[in-house]
Amino acid sequence: MLKIIAELVPGGVPGLKRTIGTMDIANVSDLAPRSDYEAVVRESANRLTGDGPRSCTVIVRDHDRHQSVWKLVAAVIAAMENAEYDDV
Repeated sequence: MLKIIAELVPGGVPGLKRTIGTMDIANVSDLAPRSDYEAVVRESANRLTGDGPRSCTVIVRDHDRHQSVWKLVAAVIAAMENAEYDDV
């Protein structure tokens, strides 16, 4: 499993750091050269937009594993564009 953590560090002050989102990506096809992945994405409440905490689950299919990890992260982000979010 790959875990991405988005942290906000206001003014670069470590003591003010807080997690604003996470992404857990799991290979669901036995590590095949071209694999399918399930990603669970969670976002904290956003005071600027007024959105509450939310999450979604997306699937990335037929991803070539012989690429940069960022290609997989980008594919998950692209899949999030059409995702339905649940309030948490």
